[in-house]
Amino acid sequence: MPGTRNSGLLALGGIALAAVLAVLGHLEVSDDLNPWSLTVSDFAVSDRGGVIDTAMAVLAAATVVLLPALRRAGAGRLAGTLLVAWSAGLLAAAVVPTNEPGLPMDTAAYLHRYASVVAFLALPVAGWLLARPLGGRAAGWLRGLALTSLLLAAVMVWSAYPGDRLLIGLAERVLILAEVAVLAVVAATLAGRRLGGVAVPPEWEHRQLAEVAREVTPARGA
Repeated sequence: MPGTRNSGLLALGGIALAAVLAVLGHLEVSDDLNPWSLTVSDFAVSDRGGVIDTAMAVLAAATVVLLPALRRAGAGRLAGTLLVAWSAGLLAAAVVPTNEPGLPMDTAAYLHRYASVVAFLALPVAGWLLARPLGGRAAGWLRGLALTSLLLAAVMVWSAYPGDRLLIGLAERVLILAEVAVLAVVAATLAGRRLGGVAVPPEWEHRQLAEVAREVTPARGA
């Protein structure tokens, strides 16, 4: 279906652009910032409204582009809601800054933190739910990446609290890579689909089969 493929391709372009912007955002910051011990948000707050914040907004927009195509592909309402939560969490984290490294957390920083938590948890669960309607090889990739993301999220929580932020920057960046990979698999699967490859909800399939049966069944008394 052309609309499904176009949505997937557009989302892939947005994901690629967001990745490039995120890398540029790391290259432009001060050399005093350590990516292994500081989070992406710590980098972004040093350049408010800069390329890292833009990358987050672009990634959120790329997700929204996928929603109509996923509905056509048979995705459930819960998966769509979780993708909206992921997008909203990204946008909130981009708009509301965290605190500068080393400073005590204020209200904005807490809002930023919990918006990020919602986003990081919502996407892997959505990926797991999308495995069934998308099917094929995508299903295995989505389930594997979803479990990996949740495991990495647990590692990051450990680092943030009992681990005294040990390598929290590394843990977060690997987590982000896994979660963006979930989104990329979804987009690539939709981009590769043609009319015959679009998933059809079971009730539609049963309806079509019933119509075909009526057409080929001989009339009574013929």
